[in-house]
Amino acid sequence: MTHAPAVLPDDPDILREMIVSLQTEVARLSASARAYEALVQSLKIRIARLQKQKFGASSEKIDREIEQLELLLEDVKIAIAAADPSPDIREHDDSDGVVSSPRWRGKPKVSDTTPRERIVLDPGEACPACGGPLRLVGEDVTEILDFIAAKLKVVETARLKKSCRHCETMVQPEAPSRPVPRGMAGPGLLAHILVSKFDDHIPLYRQNEIFSRQGVDIPRSTLIDWCGQAVAVLRPLTDLIRQDVVKADLLHADDTPIQVLDPRLRQAGKPRGVKEGRIWTYLRDPRPWGGSDPPAVAYWFSPDRKGINPQTHLAQFRGILQADAYAGFRDLYKPDATGTVHVREAACWAHLRRAFHDVWKGSDSTIAREALEQIGELYDIERQLTGSPAPYRLAVRQEKSRPRVTAFHAWCETQLARIPGKGELAKAIRYALNRWAAFTLFLEDGRVAIDNNPAERAIRPVCVGRKNYLFAGSDAGGDNIADAMTLIESAKLSGINPHDYLADVLARINEHKINRLHELLPWNWQPLNTPHRQVA
Repeated sequence: MTHAPAVLPDDPDILREMIVSLQTEVARLSASARAYEALVQSLKIRIARLQKQKFGASSEKIDREIEQLELLLEDVKIAIAAADPSPDIREHDDSDGVVSSPRWRGKPKVSDTTPRERIVLDPGEACPACGGPLRLVGEDVTEILDFIAAKLKVVETARLKKSCRHCETMVQPEAPSRPVPRGMAGPGLLAHILVSKFDDHIPLYRQNEIFSRQGVDIPRSTLIDWCGQAVAVLRPLTDLIRQDVVKADLLHADDTPIQVLDPRLRQAGKPRGVKEGRIWTYLRDPRPWGGSDPPAVAYWFSPDRKGINPQTHLAQFRGILQADAYAGFRDLYKPDATGTVHVREAACWAHLRRAFHDVWKGSDSTIAREALEQIGELYDIERQLTGSPAPYRLAVRQEKSRPRVTAFHAWCETQLARIPGKGELAKAIRYALNRWAAFTLFLEDGRVAIDNNPAERAIRPVCVGRKNYLFAGSDAGGDNIADAMTLIESAKLSGINPHDYLADVLARINEHKINRLHELLPWNWQPLNTPHRQVA
């Protein structure tokens, strides 16, 4: 918007022209602002509806649509802020709902551990008007949130050599251990590289550019070595987390593909030289039913999706496994030679719901819509049970959910006899009836969830990461991804900062007694030193 000159002309005609021009521009800007506001509200409403949508065709598809809309909404808001940078003292947390015009600004939430710096502006001791003494009657305090850029520093360790004046014995302190042998990287830098790559999903070549801006050129090959060596140093702890996770008696499981470079494929005539590997996740999370075990997640990589992979991962597992209908899990549910069943299957109602939704969206089937409504009633009950003790969850399910599930089973059998047997709707109904014991296990055990969404949330970081690094360089690279994510995601489930955790553990693990390694597990971890924070 153009501004009037500091000195206005005296000519009335020129002043009239300026006023008309300004009025025209104000009208144009007002119309643009109203259009922007309408678009913002439309996007917010659509995002809110998608987030609360009960019958998603695919959670990944909806997530992608939400991400695209949020990016568009972000760009529109930036454009509005650029056009109207005036401060707005009204503050509102718009994270959970739709906020109407005027534009609101969410207030940052600052933790109690955030460093603070106090600047005092004192008017002095004497009155500027009469020279009399001043007395303190109060103060006005304002806050700004500033950012202090991360800094790299070189830590020199000098080991002094001294000789005895009597016997000439040479004395020198032993060199302190390093996180990686003969490596220049300190524990904080290694932790930053790991978290940036596997949690923030910043590839190493982009980390090299960031470090260069800070005055340190770390070759990408060196970053690769440090990353791999740090994962190797932490591997005993990763293995311990995995062993602890599979000792649970209730797990969520899921998997997702990841592209892996394989030069042998290029030699065999395939131009890309890329194969499809797999990342598997197994989640222990008793928080929804108030269990006492700490939440944790274990990831494994495999070069293919053969059933032997989950069967190997869960060879020692005994309990309830909640997963999709992947055939590779079936052998886990079979009884052993003595007829004992070690693993019971819990099915996922979200997968069943998606199957009916696909039919309803594709054909507008009233039968599919009725199935969605019946399943939706079960989810309405479940939303009220999150965080409640398992006995209470079981009692409510027996009272409210079981009659609905029984009615749904009878409804499925009735509808199956009325519809074509080879259609997608019949396929969805048979999917439920053929695995009915697995679908109703949540009615027998209050700990069991109605769906496998916790595992899908645990696998989501892999999906985000592969969009950035595109593929793993080898099978060993896939193992490194699984190892690093096991540590980082388990630390986040324990409510701790993964960078602080990894930096402390990398500084200690080489000198830590192997029979006390459990002390470094995320849920047992106690830092030796509080992470240093410098305030400018």
